[in-house]
Amino acid sequence: MFKLSIVIPAYNEEGSITETVQALYDKLLIENIDHEIVVVNDNSKDNTENILAGLTQTIPTLVYYTNKGRNGFGYAIRYGLERFTGECVAIVMADFSDSPDDLVKYYRTMVEKDVDCVFGSRFIKGGKVYDYPRVKLIINRIANKIIQFSFGIRYNDSTNAFKLYKAKTIEGIKPFLAPHFNLTIELSLKSIVRGYSYAVVPNSWYNRKAGTSKLKIREMGSRYLFILLYILIEKYFSRGDFNKKWD
Repeated sequence: MFKLSIVIPAYNEEGSITETVQALYDKLLIENIDHEIVVVNDNSKDNTENILAGLTQTIPTLVYYTNKGRNGFGYAIRYGLERFTGECVAIVMADFSDSPDDLVKYYRTMVEKDVDCVFGSRFIKGGKVYDYPRVKLIINRIANKIIQFSFGIRYNDSTNAFKLYKAKTIEGIKPFLAPHFNLTIELSLKSIVRGYSYAVVPNSWYNRKAGTSKLKIREMGSRYLFILLYILIEKYFSRGDFNKKWD
């Protein structure tokens, strides 16, 4: 069995981080899954860091870091991806939008099928979204259709950050360029383009109960496009130079 690492980027998440971390720990403890929970406090301006310090007293598998360098969603995840110790690593949101039950499903799928990645989709049979803002939902579906068409793939939720990767996969898709939410498509699309195997399972998404979303749609369009074009260039012109090295 693999040791599971969970990387959680957190910026001003004092209203959600306790529920998120506690729910993950409780579920993984019940399932008897060896794990660590790595929270990257992205230089929060609220009480997030103090809460995390307190949680380490009652949750032995929790470790947290404060990223005092360049900040942003992608930078925070990249900070965590340089520090986790498991054989596989999941990206999980701090706002409790991702289900611990789904995380276990991801993990069991990776172990049983021996795939390099497990991707969730909220838009296949069994997937669900709850209280998804309508404008964001429309933009999400358009963006994912563009990605599907551009890369010739059936997977329809590349922008979903909640995914699981083997540690060897993470090493194989470096270096990372994306500093913000566009890292979500860089990780998954690089994995696909470079020949890593993956399974797709349905997952649920719940809108946050506390705090505010950090995703700013107006700021992200050109950033997503940049990463998309960058990986398309690799797909069609790299001649496989970066592909997975098969054992």
